[in-house]
Amino acid sequence: MNVLQLCQRRVVTVRPHEELSTAARMMRERNVGCLVVVEPGGALGGKRPIGMLTDREIVTHVVVENADPRATRVEQVMTHHPATLASDSSIEAAQACMRSAGVRRVAIVDDRGRLVGILALDDIFEYLGGRPQSPVTAIRRDLSSHAERDRAV
Repeated sequence: MNVLQLCQRRVVTVRPHEELSTAARMMRERNVGCLVVVEPGGALGGKRPIGMLTDREIVTHVVVENADPRATRVEQVMTHHPATLASDSSIEAAQACMRSAGVRRVAIVDDRGRLVGILALDDIFEYLGGRPQSPVTAIRRDLSSHAERDRAV
């Protein structure tokens, strides 16, 4: 199995010039803790990952810096030069990449550097667990149902 087969293909992305408040709202609405910051892939099409933005980075920046999330742009807070892996990389390579970069998520890119997915450490744990429904899957489904219920209200 390679990372493309295991990664989440529906990636929530944001542009670097967006307001931090917009990014935070996207995270809440899509029930994710990380956005891949992208720019257009130019003549190649698609999107190229240029950063990662986590909910922790938002909270830390806004609280510690006493920043206005409407006056702060994603590019001011995001992690620049995110960890990426080629789509044909092995799961072992993904684990090594995450360990060396000290991250829980990596952007998966095709041979032209275009974003094709995101792989989280939890995805690897679920795969390695080999259970039809691991605790990660159960939690993910529960969170999704809560998010859908909140949107309906």
